[in-house]
Amino acid sequence: MTASPTQILTLKDFLNLPSLEESPAWEYINGTALQKPTPKTRHSILQKRLLAEIDRHSQTYTALPELRCTFAGRSIVPDIAVIAWDRIPVNDLGEPEDNFLKAPDWSIKILSPDQKANRVIDNLLHCLKHGCQLGWMIDPDDYSILTFIPHKEPNIYRGSHPLPVLENIKLELTAEQVFAWLKINQP
Repeated sequence: MTASPTQILTLKDFLNLPSLEESPAWEYINGTALQKPTPKTRHSILQKRLLAEIDRHSQTYTALPELRCTFAGRSIVPDIAVIAWDRIPVNDLGEPEDNFLKAPDWSIKILSPDQKANRVIDNLLHCLKHGCQLGWMIDPDDYSILTFIPHKEPNIYRGSHPLPVLENIKLELTAEQVFAWLKINQP
């Protein structure tokens, strides 16, 4: 993430920045605007495959890429925000409101090579503190997935151990399966 100049912003000022919706996304953490790194190929492949797998295995939840979640004094953009359909606010037309003002049910971050792990972990812990049920930090360089569940110690998954998912998502995945998606041109 790239930090902006040391000027302290209010959340309201941050949300009104003209460059807010530029890509890559900007996040607001502790009075500072930080820009996420530009996704690379491995990141994009993992994000695409996870979105599809989560959506394919749940009627209760939807997986959304790069959704801005503004809550409890922060505005963050998980790589994947998994949210129960019944938690998405709708307008009078029955369409989703543009601003999501809650923590996602499951926050997934895919670590980029130039990204600081502690900043990612800080965002995941913030999510858990404010209602998120599950957090994943995927590290493609280490072939590991660090998971966070409220009131439990974090766990690192490698190999063939089943990963934790939300209760109503009928998905069985291992870190080995997730990272196998990166092998292209393989029979």
